[in-house]
Amino acid sequence: MKYSNEVQINAPLSKVITLFEDESNLAKWQQGFVSAEVLEGERGKPGLKSKLTYKMGKREIVMIEEIKTWDLPKDFTATYDAKNVFNVVSNHFEAIDENTTRYFTENEFQFKGIMKLFGLLMPGAFKKQSQKYLNDFKTFVENEA
Repeated sequence: MKYSNEVQINAPLSKVITLFEDESNLAKWQQGFVSAEVLEGERGKPGLKSKLTYKMGKREIVMIEEIKTWDLPKDFTATYDAKNVFNVVSNHFEAIDENTTRYFTENEFQFKGIMKLFGLLMPGAFKKQSQKYLNDFKTFVENEA
């Protein structure tokens, strides 16, 4: 399953990128985020692998993030491997003007096991969650002093 999302952020590109790159901000805009633990590699470089933990309702979701490209603002692409779900997210940022930034993503999901059924029956739920993260990031950035 492939789809894209986008949002316009009322902030300069430089501010958006600074806040996006700072891992300590994840909990401020990714609902359910618990922790990130570097497994190998170096922040700011392709090849970085991290264990990400999220709490969604009563479930704990653990995934392995691997950075494929870190060339911001043009491209930040990572893979996310969780139980029965693998996805690739490419994040792109561009200045619309000096105070407005376009943030858009390209998403690809691959499912195994029971998650194949969820992917077939509820594809909109994945796109909706991706858009929620973009909207929450927009709100976070616009409210940062």
